[in-house]
Order: sequence, then structure tokens, then C-alpha cells
Amino acid sequence: MQLKLLVMLLTLAALTGCQSTRPLYDYGPYQESLYSHFKNEDSSLQPDIDALEKTLAKSAAKNIPAGPGLHAHLGYLYIQSGQRDTGLAYLQKEKALYPESARFIDFLLKNAKAGQ
Repeated sequence: MQLKLLVMLLTLAALTGCQSTRPLYDYGPYQESLYSHFKNEDSSLQPDIDALEKTLAKSAAKNIPAGPGLHAHLGYLYIQSGQRDTGLAYLQKEKALYPESARFIDFLLKNAKAGQ
């Protein structure tokens, strides 16, 4: 009886230790998109914008926060594409989600507003 109980407890302990941890942030294919953007600076911004929007939607669907920097980069792309108000909104969202980035985002906002 004690042997069966011991085997059951060891099996239970082994199975509970196998659960993987949930990621803290979801970046999706952000790194590939970022590399592609800076490698092909002359190309259209819309594919990069669409990829980041898709990454944010998938993150929300998985209920995992998007990684730091995604909203800021998307805001930057929107500003570059001439959609200033949308870009500023994404920069503000980055600042709200990640307050530690406030100084950098304030710098970007100041430059974006100066370039009106």
C-alpha cells in the first residue's frame, strides 16, 4: 500500500514539473520585420505596419502582452507613413504600458510634434 502511494506521489510530482512556463511577452515575428524594415529602407512601410498590427492582434487573442517596443515602433512607422495622429497614439500607448520608456517616448513625441 505504501509503495503504491509513493509511486503515485512521485508520478504526480513528475507530471506537474513538466508544465512549461507561459511567455511574459509576445513579440511574434517582430525581429524579422524590424530587420527587413531597416535592410530595405526604400520599400513601402505598409507591409511592416500590417505585420505589426497582426502581431498585436495575435498577442491580444492569446492574452499575452505585446513586447516592449512594439507599440513604439508601430507608432514610428505610422508617423513615417504620414499618419501622424495614429502614430502619436501608439507612442502614447507604449508610454502607458511601459512607464520605464517614458523619457525615450517623450523624446520621440517632442520630435514628432516639432516636425509638424
